[in-house]
Amino acid sequence: MSKPLNIKNYGSIPHLSNSKLGTGDHFIEKGQERILTEKPRDKHDVIIVTEKYDGSNVGIAKKNGKILALTRSGYEAHTSPYIQHHKFSEWVISNKSLFDIILNEGERITGEWLIQAHGIKYDIDRRLEPIVFFDYFNSNNERLPFEHLDRLYKLYNIQIPRLLHKGKSITVDELLPILNKKTYGIIPEEKPEGMVYRVERKGKVDFLAKWVRKDFEPGKYCIGIEEQNLIWNTNNV
Repeated sequence: MSKPLNIKNYGSIPHLSNSKLGTGDHFIEKGQERILTEKPRDKHDVIIVTEKYDGSNVGIAKKNGKILALTRSGYEAHTSPYIQHHKFSEWVISNKSLFDIILNEGERITGEWLIQAHGIKYDIDRRLEPIVFFDYFNSNNERLPFEHLDRLYKLYNIQIPRLLHKGKSITVDELLPILNKKTYGIIPEEKPEGMVYRVERKGKVDFLAKWVRKDFEPGKYCIGIEEQNLIWNTNNV
């Protein structure tokens, strides 16, 4: 089994120093963290912070004119051993015409597939699609600015992350009251997983970091759970 793009769909993002690390995770460099949370280098640094969602990292790509549904590792979703990825593949097929318009040859859009509960339960009704798109890559595998996603949201009404902040450096503590407003269908007893920081500079994405709350329990609703007992965030399964 090969990867259609010969690369991973999505790599890892380093953590801020006060974030909960997962297996194989690592912290961002201190100098970069200062830019994100204390002081920008100059007027060209723009700090953008969005809500982080808890699901399965997936992507949709166009290669040789074909629309592909991908898992995080870069394999086609329909080859995955997990039901949620087969559901994702079916969803992409049903929305193929949309992504044929959105994507140019060699490009891909990546997001969090939220159809199955992992560490957070979402209540996704018919008004919401079970995916939030958080990044877009051009044919050179370069990440495009957040403005590009926002443009797609306005044109095609695709779901993108809730914007928590855009501007100067800002701390996690300053953003927590905004984060905990709990949008996008999170059930009342749950809290958002965390937030993703990015620095954009002169129209390009410089680097990213993430913050995950210390009490977050990744995979508590799916790890070690039998297939028939999985929790789905929507009734449309």
